[in-house]
Amino acid sequence: MQVYVELAVVENFCMDFTLLYAAKAASKNTAGIFRIFFGACLGAAVAVLFPLIKAGAAWSAVIKVLSGLILCLAAGKFKNFKSYLKFAGAFLAFTALLGGALIGVFSLTGTDYLSGSGYLISSVPVGIPLFGALLVIIGAKKLAARLKKSNKNEVVCRIYAGQSHIDVKGFFDSGNKVYCRGAPVSVIPEYAAKKILGEKRITDGVKIHTVAGSKIMQVFTADKIEINFGEKSDTFKNVKIGVSPQKINCAVLHPDLLEDINV
Repeated sequence: MQVYVELAVVENFCMDFTLLYAAKAASKNTAGIFRIFFGACLGAAVAVLFPLIKAGAAWSAVIKVLSGLILCLAAGKFKNFKSYLKFAGAFLAFTALLGGALIGVFSLTGTDYLSGSGYLISSVPVGIPLFGALLVIIGAKKLAARLKKSNKNEVVCRIYAGQSHIDVKGFFDSGNKVYCRGAPVSVIPEYAAKKILGEKRITDGVKIHTVAGSKIMQVFTADKIEINFGEKSDTFKNVKIGVSPQKINCAVLHPDLLEDINV
């Protein structure tokens, strides 16, 4: 079977991107799409260099695993070593499952494939349609997230700071990507912040990008926030709260708060 280098690079990039994104989703990693893109590019580079390395079967297996771990380190965003292990474990598991499934399908259908160079390359570029399907799924998820901003997604929040508290309506927005010192930031209207903080000064802040340009959003830590979903409620302690530099009517809650609860 004749294999073109360009096709092999593109196929391995598409395959690595798909597997890394699947690992990100399974481990609930907060890495952005550009990190996944960088990791896939690194994987494509390894696909070119690996055949040049003269190593036995045992060392080849070690190098394959180590390269996979390095891809995960480059593609993910980790708060601690445990979050890295979750991401890397998911990536290696998906890689093994997909590789085994493809070999089985190729054997049953009589499709030619080449293995032993560190990657599985077939006469049918499987990684490319998988990548295309992934792009469709990502696009559909983003569209669904935008359409989800409805009354069903609306919740009632009670925010506590010291001896004060305030009730404000809000919704979870997957487009809220604001973090301060590694912690997710939920955003509330300025009037709500003034009512709960009174004369207290806010000393912390984070730079955000708006239509009008870059601004500094003031951030404080609420003692706790109670979120009422209608049939149930959940309490979160030491939540970062940002004061919106623009006029808004309700709170924009960070989607990371939903990770450990079932709504």
